[in-house]
Amino acid sequence: MSKIGINGFGRIGRLVLRRLLEVKSDIDVVAINDLTSPKILAYLLKYDSNYGVFPWSVDFTEDALIVDGKKIAVYAEKEAKNIPWKTTGAGIIVECTGFYTSAEKSKAHLDAGAKKSADFRPGWRYENHCLQRE
Repeated sequence: MSKIGINGFGRIGRLVLRRLLEVKSDIDVVAINDLTSPKILAYLLKYDSNYGVFPWSVDFTEDALIVDGKKIAVYAEKEAKNIPWKTTGAGIIVECTGFYTSAEKSKAHLDAGAKKSADFRPGWRYENHCLQRE
């Protein structure tokens, strides 16, 4: 089972978590980094203006979200290099802030203990950059 962390729990970060639950993925979200409190993150996840009410249970503690009975650590680090990815066991970081978009910047996730970082963000002229199977 792959363990991932989500950096940035806005529209895209929340959608990543939702989709992983929808497809019953064996990918385990172990940590989220966002400057917003777990209380507000839980509310935003539960009551989404585009996707409606979240169909799984959502609760929170001072330092975590509890989604469908599973505890996900929540951090509020401004700098990616300070996020304890190694401690959480997150090998792959889903970068959703829109800030760490270059190889140089995303290296901060690797310096914090992650093995890989994947940049998730809205694309410009998606139809021109879509990969297709041959």
